[in-house]
Amino acid sequence: MIMVTIAFLLGMILCMLFGVPYIDMLRKRMIGQYIKDVAPENHAKKQGTPTTGGVFIIAAVVLAAVTTLLLAQKMTTIALITIMTLIFYTFAGFQDDYIKIKGKGNDGLTPRGKLFRQIAIALLPTLFLVITNPDACIFTIGEINLDLKWIYPFFAVFIITGASNAYNLTDGLDGLAAGCGVPAFIACAIISLALGQTELAIISAAVAGGLLGFLKFNKPKAEVFMGDTGSLAIGGLLGTLAVLGKFEFLLIFIGGVFVMETLSVIIQVTSFKTTGKRVFKMAPIHHHFELLGWNEKKVVLVFSLVSLILSAFAVGLYALFNRGLL
Repeated sequence: MIMVTIAFLLGMILCMLFGVPYIDMLRKRMIGQYIKDVAPENHAKKQGTPTTGGVFIIAAVVLAAVTTLLLAQKMTTIALITIMTLIFYTFAGFQDDYIKIKGKGNDGLTPRGKLFRQIAIALLPTLFLVITNPDACIFTIGEINLDLKWIYPFFAVFIITGASNAYNLTDGLDGLAAGCGVPAFIACAIISLALGQTELAIISAAVAGGLLGFLKFNKPKAEVFMGDTGSLAIGGLLGTLAVLGKFEFLLIFIGGVFVMETLSVIIQVTSFKTTGKRVFKMAPIHHHFELLGWNEKKVVLVFSLVSLILSAFAVGLYALFNRGLL
């Protein structure tokens, strides 16, 4: 528990320390975000805000996690695979951001190109788990154990890739992705610790701390955006933790807000293509509430609170499962 707390504090402090010089560098080089024309009108003022903040988030998280893992003597293979997955997703996200910045627009990697990279990276933790864990293909819900056999690797890749995209969709308002991510990763840390997977708990705590530190720069009105560099990587890590920790079912609640954001897009697109009508004023759903008249701070606060409640529910559900009450 002490090492988990150290990872959290170290991630937060390092992120705040790394953020100042990195943001200054972005401003000097005029590296900013380009806003889509379809975004709500009040988003036009965000044009030019420095982006790729995920670089210093991930740098802080990796340094905090590695330092704490070494101190705790928990630098295991599973820890290395988890950190490598995070780094690979960071490079994929940075490539997407770089293309947008270079092209002075909002078109980065093609959807197919981005998905290909996400799937390829998700194979790393998936294959590691399947090869090293004889019970890897068992999907557990409380006392119910389902052996998915050869289907499981596809299921695991879907979870990791889906989490990466879901978190990416959520990153649309100042402080939203980070604010919802903090309780989600704290929940991952608590559950991983309870499962005896200290290395995953340390990494989760480092991310939670890093995201909390990032809010210093990203809360409304944001000084910097995390960009796909951060959102693809952090989302991919969230899915990876659930898969390697074998608490995939609980991810539905831990990442409840991210699931909601993704479903809103699926519902919107499906409805428009089949009926010509839109269910929401705009998707992802955080834009829907904006167009209903909620200001940005209210949306971020409410969504973050929902994430906190759902994450606490996931921890409580795990406790009930563990005691055989469900």
